[in-house]
Amino acid sequence: MLTQKTKEIVKATAPVLAEHGYPIIKRFYTRLFEAHPELKNVFNMTHQERGEQQQALARAVYAYAENIENPASLAAVLQNIANKHASLDVRPEQYPIVGEHLLGAITDVLGDAATDDIISAWAQAYGNLADLLMGMESELRERSAGALGGWNGWRRFVVTQKRPESSVITSFILEPADGQPVVNFEPGQYISIAVDVPALKLQQIRQYSLSDMPNGRSYRISVKREEGDATHPPGTVSSLLHDHIEEGDQVKIAAPYGTFFIDVNATTPIVLISGGVGLTPMVSMLKRALRSPQRQVIFIHGARNSAVHAMRDRLRQTAATYTNFKAIVYYDEPLPGDVQGTDFDRSGFINLADLKEVILLPDADFYICGPIPFMRVQHDALKELGVQETRIHYEVFGPDLFAE
Repeated sequence: MLTQKTKEIVKATAPVLAEHGYPIIKRFYTRLFEAHPELKNVFNMTHQERGEQQQALARAVYAYAENIENPASLAAVLQNIANKHASLDVRPEQYPIVGEHLLGAITDVLGDAATDDIISAWAQAYGNLADLLMGMESELRERSAGALGGWNGWRRFVVTQKRPESSVITSFILEPADGQPVVNFEPGQYISIAVDVPALKLQQIRQYSLSDMPNGRSYRISVKREEGDATHPPGTVSSLLHDHIEEGDQVKIAAPYGTFFIDVNATTPIVLISGGVGLTPMVSMLKRALRSPQRQVIFIHGARNSAVHAMRDRLRQTAATYTNFKAIVYYDEPLPGDVQGTDFDRSGFINLADLKEVILLPDADFYICGPIPFMRVQHDALKELGVQETRIHYEVFGPDLFAE
């Protein structure tokens, strides 16, 4: 337990850390990778290059300090972090290493202002946070390992099918190399996939939503090729999967985790809102939700056009089959051959205000997935329509840059 004095010191120094947060975290990663270069195999080095991971961690440290009197208010955030850590196979022995270099970075950046009392207080606070996360992660790992088909750490899977879904999205069917069952998952959860990247001489890990229902035998992921642009390099792992991983190849996979999923026992309506490749967890949610005939499901999806719209035909077939399901598709850059009413329903970007008569259903829950700017817009639109925050759920991969 943290003493009241420790809490007061941490809270009092939180604004200082917020002011110097980015330099501290940048220094932290420099120290960490110099002392333990093997940890580059765990961290997303693309996010490192862009500075996204540094920004996200700086915000997380500040949020923890601000809420140190009431850590329960961060329960949802900590659960999300614990799930990501379990999926990345983060181990208890790594926490002291991170703590050492985080405190060292604070001292390096703040200099004489980082007094012994301040460093001691932050050491205790970090230890308390580490204990909370390690406890959560241990429970998650035990639950996974104890389930039928479950496991801890990494397990080898074979790519049994590689199927293009659009010009930029490809699905991979993955079956365990040992031929044994695989643990079921909640619709909306993700798996981590670890691959060797020769260009970096590193292993890199990425998390991908499962895009089909549980079946106990295999998993399906649907991966968008991240092309890159003038400011961002192409996706390291997505390019490797698209260009070099073929049927028969093996990859390492962690068991399913994640806090973004539907309640499969509920019968209240759900509204799924996705942009681009954000539809992948929605497909899993949709297929599972439609097993309850009394449950109303609305699926709103935005894409540029038919060339990049994955699973288009299957979505239309589902809408034609189930009376309790309605799909509304927006194209913001339709191709000359794209026909409104057939390929898509509305032109432009998703506008939830125009759909309020359709989506504002009693006791509905709203699930959002897509690029972060897209999710911000949809989240704010739902709030403008009077939807309670507790009814809005969203998925962020990599550093959580949603809240600013």
